[in-house]
Amino acid sequence: MSARTLIFEIFRFDPQLPGDKPRTERFELEETPGMTVFIALNRLREEQDRSLQFDFVCRAGICGSCAMVINGKPTLACRTLTSTFSSPIITLMPLPGFELIGDLSVNTGKFMRALSERVGAWLHPTDAKPCINALEAPMDPAEAEAIYEADRCVECGCCVAGCATAQMRETFIAAVGFNKVARFALDSRDARKPDDFYHIIGDEDGVFGCMTLLGCHDNCPKDLNHQAQIAYLRRQLLRGSRIL
Repeated sequence: MSARTLIFEIFRFDPQLPGDKPRTERFELEETPGMTVFIALNRLREEQDRSLQFDFVCRAGICGSCAMVINGKPTLACRTLTSTFSSPIITLMPLPGFELIGDLSVNTGKFMRALSERVGAWLHPTDAKPCINALEAPMDPAEAEAIYEADRCVECGCCVAGCATAQMRETFIAAVGFNKVARFALDSRDARKPDDFYHIIGDEDGVFGCMTLLGCHDNCPKDLNHQAQIAYLRRQLLRGSRIL
């Protein structure tokens, strides 16, 4: 049985190139066993067009760099097998909601850094003067598991790209921001109280701005339970009690 010929419809635009205009370009490539979209893009750049721009680092689905919209779905190119598509035509677009660097490359790092600074996504220790020689305090296994689950986020931006609210309002924190808040709200080593988080997630830019379309939940390549997390934070805020 002969291999399929794949047809890639790829978005092209370099904002740094004077006179360049957004468009799509068609590339053809013979499919090979186990081929991912990431492998195909590397072959296209090596064999057909060295100016093609896209991002990658780990090639194992743990860095989030190769996130893009593949046949209408935000996901990771390195984890998407071309064999999963019945049609040989594969459309590739950059993630919406982020600054475009060129072609399929977007600046998620700029967005994620600003978001981390906004929500204070670092540990605020309860001990103002921690001793570096002291033994690490034991942690309840259930608490450690909850923190680990939140820390599995690779900041790929797929949840932002799949969120209707984030596309309409730039100030919306989005699921990746809620995940950061929950990660530190759950951590008993963090000195912040629930009131310290209310001004961040207690309005339309926070969990009450979510329209519950669950684009974040459906498009997360790490299968994080954003739906349950958003619902949990909403309940705690409405009760006027505490986040923990």
